[in-house]
Amino acid sequence: MEGDFIKINEWLLPLSWLYGLGVRLRNQMFELGLLKSRSFDIPVISVGNITVGGSGKTPHVEYLIRLLKDKTKVAVLSRGYKRKSKGYVLASKNTAMADIGDEPYQMKTKFADIYVAVDKNRCHGIERLTNDEATSDTDVILLDDAYQHRYVKPGVNILLVDYHRLIIYDKLLPAGRLREPQSGKARADIVIITKCPNDLKPMDIRVIIKAMGLYPYQKLFFTTLEYDSLQPVFCGEPRPLDSLGGNENILLLTGIASPKQMIYDLKAYSEAITPMTFPDHHLFTRKDIERINEAFAAMPAPKMIITTEKDNARLFGMEGLSDEVRHSLYMLPVRVKFMLGQEEEFNNKIIGYVQKNSKNSILAKTKDDNKSKNGDNTRHRTGTISFRNN
Repeated sequence: MEGDFIKINEWLLPLSWLYGLGVRLRNQMFELGLLKSRSFDIPVISVGNITVGGSGKTPHVEYLIRLLKDKTKVAVLSRGYKRKSKGYVLASKNTAMADIGDEPYQMKTKFADIYVAVDKNRCHGIERLTNDEATSDTDVILLDDAYQHRYVKPGVNILLVDYHRLIIYDKLLPAGRLREPQSGKARADIVIITKCPNDLKPMDIRVIIKAMGLYPYQKLFFTTLEYDSLQPVFCGEPRPLDSLGGNENILLLTGIASPKQMIYDLKAYSEAITPMTFPDHHLFTRKDIERINEAFAAMPAPKMIITTEKDNARLFGMEGLSDEVRHSLYMLPVRVKFMLGQEEEFNNKIIGYVQKNSKNSILAKTKDDNKSKNGDNTRHRTGTISFRNN
């Protein structure tokens, strides 16, 4: 059920109250203009959350990439969490994972024809993407994990909320996992309830819609995760999940914020799952590799190792994996699927925003062609907009 992964440390609530004072003060400074938010003359779409831990940001950013990349020149800008480099870095095909972080590396590997850059200072990163000659043809910028980065005012602000950790039931850090009060959801143009079960019932949907208490300018969507075939990391052939046959022993190797949903989903294909979990964005060490080798060697056949795409980005270059592990290691690609027939509505909102504000994309040309056919000579203006103003 919704909120079933939430655990509140009641004894830490006084500290949460103090933490909340600081967050509210910062937000108020932005509201009063004491701290400045910048708008940019290019479509900017932010995807983020107000909780610590995974809410499905990367699969949703990848959904936007797939939606837009054939019509626009897409750039993804991230801070590059746990990277070893400093400042602004534009990824190339030869950029190491350590220089940009696991999630940007994953996206650059999967989508070679987009720009992927990292910069802790998002305003500076946007300026570089739009002004540098190498990336000056950028049509739209996707900000990864930038909901709290209020120095940028995105044209579309997308807030992700994990179905299993609904913000309406959570508490501020450190008692809970909220980065800011749930009232912060008011800045979102789009709210997406992520990681929903496939059999989400209409009654549950109505309860969530009412409990979230969104404003009329905000649109609520529901998504679930669906899995592609298992992909061999080093050697072998792809395997559909239903080829597991229910009796294959699986070592599930994860370094993500919340592997519980993945464990639950995989149990439909095999009951023999042994989780081996590490912290989110964990950088594997030689000792970790030894543990993986030993744990897999001790498992009875038939057996395999399954890991996530994000973990694969950190595992692939590691030395010391045994031959047995290398021959049995698969990653499980994941995609976002919109529920309730909402996909077309979401796509139209995003494409319509980019079309209205992009100068160079196919979408902008299509719009201008349509205006010409309709005798509309209104001058095209770029900038950032919000659905609440539409």
